[in-house]
Amino acid sequence: MSDTTAIQAPLIVVGVDGSEPSKAALRWAVWQAELTGYALVAAIAWDFPHNWTGWSPPGEPSFDWEDSARDILAATIDEALGTDQVIEIRTRVVQGHPAGVLLDEANGAGLLVVGNRGHGGFSEALLGSVGQHLTHHATCPIVVVRDPQTR
Repeated sequence: MSDTTAIQAPLIVVGVDGSEPSKAALRWAVWQAELTGYALVAAIAWDFPHNWTGWSPPGEPSFDWEDSARDILAATIDEALGTDQVIEIRTRVVQGHPAGVLLDEANGAGLLVVGNRGHGGFSEALLGSVGQHLTHHATCPIVVVRDPQTR
């Protein structure tokens, strides 16, 4: 009896939010994917602000949070990698808190890669709250990449 289940390449998931550390994480994840032959998924999370009512004045278009996140992801990939992209990068734009989204996306992955901090409040922190949560709860190995431009 043969197994007809398709064998998929191991997966690297990288969290992207447009910050410099997330660009460094993306570059590192691409390098690792090239070395290992793993597939690469760049994921961005978005959610409605806590005080957002969804209401827009008549005649004004409402803001599309998902499209904005998609644009940030595409721009970050372009800025971090330029036109010299050697491997295919699949993208995921998912509604939810970044820590939860990345844990879900990395479930079953071979590796999760994030920057040491994102756009959160304490820029002097060594590790942001999302990275800290992921290092405690990820079910796969995790790499936290520090932006070499920050000292």
